Amino acid sequence: MKRLLRGGSLPVVLAAFLVLAGCTTEHYRKSADKEAYGVIKQKTPLVKNMDEHFTVEQTNQLSLEGLAVTTGVQEFLGPDGEAEHGANIISLEKALDIAVRHSRPYQLRKEQLYLQALGLTLDRHRFAPIFSSGAQPGVNVSSQPKVITGLSTNGPVSYIDPNGRLVEDRQVVAGRPSVSVSWLLKAGGQLTAAFATDFTRYLTGDPRTFTSSQLGATLVQPLWRGAGYKVTMENLTQSERNLLYALRDFAQFRKDFSVQVASAYYGVLQNRDAVRNSFLNLQNSRKNAERTGALAKEGRVAQADLGRLEQQELSAESAWISALRIYKQALDNFKIQLGLSTDASFVLDDRDLEQLTIVHPEIAVADSIKVALATRLDYQNAREQFEDAGRKIGVVANALRAQVDLVASGGINSKPGQVTGFPLPEVDRYNWNAGLSLNLPLERKAERNAYRSALISLEQSRRSFELRPDE
Repeated sequence: MKRLLRGGSLPVVLAAFLVLAGCTTEHYRKSADKEAYGVIKQKTPLVKNMDEHFTVEQTNQLSLEGLAVTTGVQEFLGPDGEAEHGANIISLEKALDIAVRHSRPYQLRKEQLYLQALGLTLDRHRFAPIFSSGAQPGVNVSSQPKVITGLSTNGPVSYIDPNGRLVEDRQVVAGRPSVSVSWLLKAGGQLTAAFATDFTRYLTGDPRTFTSSQLGATLVQPLWRGAGYKVTMENLTQSERNLLYALRDFAQFRKDFSVQVASAYYGVLQNRDAVRNSFLNLQNSRKNAERTGALAKEGRVAQADLGRLEQQELSAESAWISALRIYKQALDNFKIQLGLSTDASFVLDDRDLEQLTIVHPEIAVADSIKVALATRLDYQNAREQFEDAGRKIGVVANALRAQVDLVASGGINSKPGQVTGFPLPEVDRYNWNAGLSLNLPLERKAERNAYRSALISLEQSRRSFELRPDE
């Protein structure tokens, strides 16, 4: 130890320790994923249509292998038709798969759900024994007056150097190493236990070692304000319910997202079909104008009729160009909706539009309302959030009470003084104390405001819940 400190290697050792600690970041990431996915898996059976293989990871590589490609050039697309030659043909099913893997809004909702689950793991962890340990190694160096030892008629004597000379007194303090555990009890109490050791080694003068150890525990148990299972567990209860709400929101989002992607998919096909129809109309207008022009040369048609047809041809061409622009814009927007670049080359499958049929559900209005009230996930959230608001009234009312805590602590110590080896605490060397900590409710303005706000939130939740069936 002495050689290590004198060699100046302590900073190197500390730096190596920090480097080794930094190498565990991947472990922390995997640990967080394991716990977050675990709590999501626990609650997934409670939410119908929830993804059973949820993951927050995103695959950024787009694979279109195995898909059919276009072989011809569509004349109705004009010069843009060449760009589609050899492009992959994407069906609605493939488009939905791409959207789930690459869509930015979809990824954001996955991350929000994951973070909600991650927060729950921390709230659960607060009710588990939490261990900590540490030490305070260091070197203390000070100068002391030089002590001279001599002989007298009465034997050896020691006295301070009359010349005022100083000597360096160096000692190494290797600790206070300690290990402690803290446990938040479900009834509101806080139990803390710690084991600590003091170690002092003198390296100059008379080499001595002083070592002592202590084992102690402290309990703080609220008796009025902050006491009780419901008050203590409120944050965890709300966190558990918030994750359930987030799962329902995500399941509902998946439904809405699928409908949005499908609607946009068919919208692009309809825009493409509109381009085809506009092009056919343009071709008919051109043929009519050419035929009427030939008749006008022979004097069989008035020039006014020819001018009208030529104007119709110009209008048809303008309509075709406009439809082509709308189609290209819709296709680019759809690519963005899927999470892809607008440079991605693919076309949608026209057969999906041909196979599209409308099926009218055979259900009465009254029955459909009953089904919605029983299955709508957002309605379930509104109902239970109203229950949350009512439950919080009692929690914030508890904070208006006086603070009365039972405080008890005790411990055992080792034999003090100079020792060799490692001293253990002795049961006979004990100490303990117990008492009450009282804080009268003379200042409760913040708690008063929180209580009044909770009453207003309850009324807001009630109105919102009553509105949901009407909506």
